[in-house]
Amino acid sequence: MDALIVSLQSVWNDSGFEGLTSGHVIMLLVGLVLLYLAIGKGFEPLLLSNIAFGCLLGNIPKTGFVEEPGVMQVILYGINNEVFPPLIFMGVGAMTDFGPLIANPKTLLLGAAAQGGVFVCLIGAMLLGFDLREAAAIGIIGGADGPTAIYLTVKMAPHLLGAIAVAAYSYMSLVPLIQPPIMTLCTSVEDRKIKMDQLRTVTKFERIIFPIFSTIFISLLLPPVCALIGMLMLGNLYKEAGCLDRLSDTAQNALMNIVTIFLSVGTGLTMEAGKFLKYDTILIICLGLVAFAAGTALGCIFGQLMKIASGGKVNPLIGSAGVSAVPMAARVSQIVGQKANPSNFLLMHAMGPNVAGVIGTAVAAGTMLAMIGPAGK
Repeated sequence: MDALIVSLQSVWNDSGFEGLTSGHVIMLLVGLVLLYLAIGKGFEPLLLSNIAFGCLLGNIPKTGFVEEPGVMQVILYGINNEVFPPLIFMGVGAMTDFGPLIANPKTLLLGAAAQGGVFVCLIGAMLLGFDLREAAAIGIIGGADGPTAIYLTVKMAPHLLGAIAVAAYSYMSLVPLIQPPIMTLCTSVEDRKIKMDQLRTVTKFERIIFPIFSTIFISLLLPPVCALIGMLMLGNLYKEAGCLDRLSDTAQNALMNIVTIFLSVGTGLTMEAGKFLKYDTILIICLGLVAFAAGTALGCIFGQLMKIASGGKVNPLIGSAGVSAVPMAARVSQIVGQKANPSNFLLMHAMGPNVAGVIGTAVAAGTMLAMIGPAGK
């Protein structure tokens, strides 16, 4: 009997139940709620479902994921050493059409203007007591670009990764709810009715030279962001070259899906109770909303300036697409524009600032890395 009791005691001591705390229980519930939002409500299901399941795994005590070699340690290595975000960008590039931006380069300014939300949030975070690197990582949520947010956070404030990733991907999924009221506030009915001229045809040579030139110029300007921009443009080159269809298909399908699983599960693994259950998490989620709203508003305001400069030929609604939630933000511009004028077709015009926002968010991240430097330096 004594031997049985000792054996049962040993089993209990080695089980996760023995090390389970109230914090772990709360985070397990958070993971279940995120799973419901992803699967039941369709909020970024491809990403949020994996983040949620990673959250469940990361809050099971005594798994040894961090200490013992194995697949989870490999995934965490990919997160902590910026392996996955550039690979995600390769897939994004293979799926992105930069034609609208090439056809109307002025929309690059709208993508840049929308990044103002990043710096508004940075200032707000510092006023609330976050240090400069933490504030920079929080601010990048305003770019509505999950991989870039993860990339910068790992370099600047890795202890905030879970909260920032959840905020970034949550607000990306809520674009159709968050943006329209802000767009309506920043424009008049007459503004929203403006019809824009059809874009010119972009040549194949322009489509091929764009990713090559962009990589060289932006990487020379901001070397810290070379990995992100380089992989984004390499994926786009696969798409546009015409002789690299197999690589393009792999980048935007098989590779993209595999890396998405690793990136999102690894992000969930970082959502440990000890790191996530803090007052700072609530502040980060609120600041992320401020950043996203400010980016949308600044894009629309700059769109108003372009409308005036063009003599009324630019619909300021397309400025809201400067946040890099591709193509959702462009679709929202189209929907809001069509409500004011059913014959209005803004989608392709909005895609210009939308894809410019992808570049702009990466440039904003590179600028902060160059000016502030990563953690530990």
